[in-house]
Amino acid sequence: MNDPDAATPILPGFKGNTIAPLTPYAQLRWEIVAPLFPRRTSRVLEVGCGQGSFGVRIGSAHDYTGVELDEASASVAQQRFDQAGIDGTIVCGPVSSLPASESFDIVCAFEVLEHIEDDAAALDEWVSRLRPGGLVVLSVPAWQSRFGPMDEAVGHYRRYDPAGLSALLSGAGLQNVGTRLYGAPLGYVLEGVRNQLAGRRASLREDGTVADRTARSGRLFQPSSSVAGTLTSVGTWPFRKLQRAFPNRGTALVAWGTTSSA
Repeated sequence: MNDPDAATPILPGFKGNTIAPLTPYAQLRWEIVAPLFPRRTSRVLEVGCGQGSFGVRIGSAHDYTGVELDEASASVAQQRFDQAGIDGTIVCGPVSSLPASESFDIVCAFEVLEHIEDDAAALDEWVSRLRPGGLVVLSVPAWQSRFGPMDEAVGHYRRYDPAGLSALLSGAGLQNVGTRLYGAPLGYVLEGVRNQLAGRRASLREDGTVADRTARSGRLFQPSSSVAGTLTSVGTWPFRKLQRAFPNRGTALVAWGTTSSA
């Protein structure tokens, strides 16, 4: 298991901002998530790959498959892989749409578990796709006490405390479970702005079903140009480094665990 506070990213040569720019929050997340991936080429399944911003980064170093329920987001993800010249498989559908025999070294899901009513069953399904010794990497919003208007607007059922998420992973049979809070201090500002926006626009919280709002969530706040992506990358750089000084504080949570190698 790599240290999420390691100084060297797994993909130091990847220049993704022109192809798949990240939101400020995603910039903070990637800084913590990237070192968790092994440096050896692995088969990776990303559940809920959205528009492929993380996918093209992962796919530049690994054998990548992404599944996404939202057709519009899956289409954007495929276009980004094509533009980057990266081989990868994007499937518009649930995990169950993959061949039953298909297994992976790593299953990852970023900002997905909180959208699923039966999170334990979903996690069990993901773990069932892992080979012996396989790795799960997740990110979720942290602290149920911080559940707010934007959580409603994007179709969240809950947020997670570190102990509760650790217990969920252990209950799915994972070992070597770890968690890491991230986002302090910038995440508090970003979350506050989003909650203000959702609080003032009732339509964001009320339009459509939970599934509709979940599908929309992957399209909200996405940078629309390479310039925006570059500016976001540069502007968040000091905060991406600063958050490492606060491993026990933040508005969001990364967790990981492995299956038995037997």
